[in-house]
Amino acid sequence: MAPSVLVVDDSALMRRAVKGILEEGGFEVHTARNGVDALEQLDRVRPDAITLDINMPEMDGLTCLSKIMAERPTPVVMLSSLTEKNALVTFEALELGAVDYVAKPGGTVSLNIDEVAREIVSKVKAATSARINRSRGLRERLKAAPEKKAPPGKPSKAGEVDLLLIGSSTGGPALLNELLPQLPATLGAPVVIAQHIPASFTATLARRLDEICQLRVHEVDRIMNIERGHIYLGKGSADVVVARRTDGLIVKSVPAAAEYRWHPSVDRLVGSARRHIAAERLVCTLLTGMGDDGATEMAAVKADGGRTIAEAEETAVVWGMPGELSRRGGATLTLPSYEIADRLADWVR
Repeated sequence: MAPSVLVVDDSALMRRAVKGILEEGGFEVHTARNGVDALEQLDRVRPDAITLDINMPEMDGLTCLSKIMAERPTPVVMLSSLTEKNALVTFEALELGAVDYVAKPGGTVSLNIDEVAREIVSKVKAATSARINRSRGLRERLKAAPEKKAPPGKPSKAGEVDLLLIGSSTGGPALLNELLPQLPATLGAPVVIAQHIPASFTATLARRLDEICQLRVHEVDRIMNIERGHIYLGKGSADVVVARRTDGLIVKSVPAAAEYRWHPSVDRLVGSARRHIAAERLVCTLLTGMGDDGATEMAAVKADGGRTIAEAEETAVVWGMPGELSRRGGATLTLPSYEIADRLADWVR
């Protein structure tokens, strides 16, 4: 039986367009005109996933999402227009439990929604099998199980690690929001992140993370020197790469390469770092996300003597990317999300 999706949008035009895209993608589709209508249909339709607009009358998307998570937790993909205000609301939605989002290319009523048809289908498909318990309540898990630690390992001596690389996709922004603030200000190496994300959302995410992290967080929107005490977030819809100059390492944003499906590409980031840094001086972490981006290059890091962490299936929203790294034997450790920061702090001293 085809998976069912409830499309929630106050625009009849958008409901028809998204419904058509999903039906062509093999889904059984139901529609709701706003949040109130969606909540009334939940028990009857029992959808496998929901697409949810942000700006709606009677009940907005955030209010509806919070009620969905309280009354009948269901994987939700937010549909958001590309504005700074909606970027902020989208990240709030991810913190409330939405598993992913799609940026409408043409505003609230997007006449060119077909441009992201493939993205809508793939993200909704991933959502139907997503673990929403990971995106909700990680702080409570940390409080409830502080005694859970990764197995003891050999910590790095100061200067042994040149760079910490992190890759993530579906479910990543919410997890980064939990994981990065746990990294200490004294972390022994800088951090570079490739998070699959639209360009208009990166600056907002970097600002939000900078407010809560002990390390400084920057969007990579120009050539930047890589320094300890800093986290560098690759600009969305482009790729982020590491290079070396005579005075040290730099990170820069480059046009998205066609041979990589998702951007910023984790494989391209890690591959660029491998060209300039010995594998044993790299630590790599692959977090939640669909597909296999990052698995090839991180497995090569481990094969060459570096250390890697894959997020465990039990906490990943989608165990695609980290699962592939584990299946290839490319993970030094496979850890639940609430153990990763401690292990990184132990390794990168």
